[in-house]
Amino acid sequence: MFELDRHHEDFRRTVRDFAEREVAPHVAQWDRDSYFPTDLVPKMGDLGLFGLVVPEEFGGAGEHGDFTSLCVAIEELGRVDQSIGITLSAGVGLGINPILTYGSDEQKQRFLPDLVAGRALAGFGLTEPDAGSDAGATRTRAVRDGEEWVVNGAKAFITNSGTDITSVVTVTARTGENEDGSPQISAIMIPSGTPGFTAEAPYHKLGWHISDTHGLTFEDCRVPAENLLGEEGEGYKQFLKTLDDGRIAISALALGMTQAMLELATDYAKTRQAFGRPIGANQGVSFQVADLAVMVEASRQLTYRAAWLKDEMEAGRRGLKEVKQAASIAKLYTSEAAVTATRIATQIFGGNGFMEEYPVARFYRDAKILEIGEGTSEVQRMLIARNLGLPSA
Repeated sequence: MFELDRHHEDFRRTVRDFAEREVAPHVAQWDRDSYFPTDLVPKMGDLGLFGLVVPEEFGGAGEHGDFTSLCVAIEELGRVDQSIGITLSAGVGLGINPILTYGSDEQKQRFLPDLVAGRALAGFGLTEPDAGSDAGATRTRAVRDGEEWVVNGAKAFITNSGTDITSVVTVTARTGENEDGSPQISAIMIPSGTPGFTAEAPYHKLGWHISDTHGLTFEDCRVPAENLLGEEGEGYKQFLKTLDDGRIAISALALGMTQAMLELATDYAKTRQAFGRPIGANQGVSFQVADLAVMVEASRQLTYRAAWLKDEMEAGRRGLKEVKQAASIAKLYTSEAAVTATRIATQIFGGNGFMEEYPVARFYRDAKILEIGEGTSEVQRMLIARNLGLPSA
């Protein structure tokens, strides 16, 4: 059985204390108001949560942090509220990581210190109105005009893209064609406030009410040529690598949700009385709680094994294919388990589970997106089968 070391468990307690103190008392109201707590982000930065995979020279944890630590933080925040968990997950995985991995020294020095400190957030614009799982169908275009890129197009469902502290969004765009006629896709950094860059009104979402999510439009949006992230034409490879890491992070978020469902359902089954005894005395309820415990253990093993493999790969001891397979397996199982866990917990709560004053209702609304974001369940099954050597369609 895979177990976290003492360092990670000590860190878990630190993040749990923070979540219980700074997040838990407020999330019900934030959720009702669809309010993004901008002032919470610097507090997360002060705790070091945004710098867990970042070198010390940019304000990060350096050798004292790793990807597993990030997953611990996402799990503990997600246990209290999924929106706050995804704010961290996207802030690091989609905001910081592309810059850290592919950025020039100047780009890193310009953006990373504020992002790591929580003074700013960054987004990653991949999905479009007509290009989701089929990311190769990207229609946003960037045309070189002297020492500038001129960007036109639209993005959809972009996290952390329209807050008061959003500093930059990295977007994928067509910058030409490859020799085989396929689109050449590059990644370009577009700072907030750039003329022609508009974050549309926030979405009215089923869940994740606290998370910041916008559609983006670009109309003759001009940015300097040096805002290209990495090499021209490498954007497709860059976002595939970004999604691999993001799938493990989403697994941690899903694990936090399933853990919360186990705790809430167990407490309720012990205290809720029906027919003169706690409802947990009934096998119909106790068996459901037992199923939640199994889901938590399975989700924990898959998530942290994948995170450990990611850290091992960064140290040169594991290969990319093994990490990709573990990430897809973890993401598939944990996201589907979380959806099932919220349904079970809501059923145990009965009529109260349908009332918004009980947190299971909020988690129930938040669950479904876990099966969609960072690659749908169908995409994960396709990737797992492909990694097993099965022929693709």
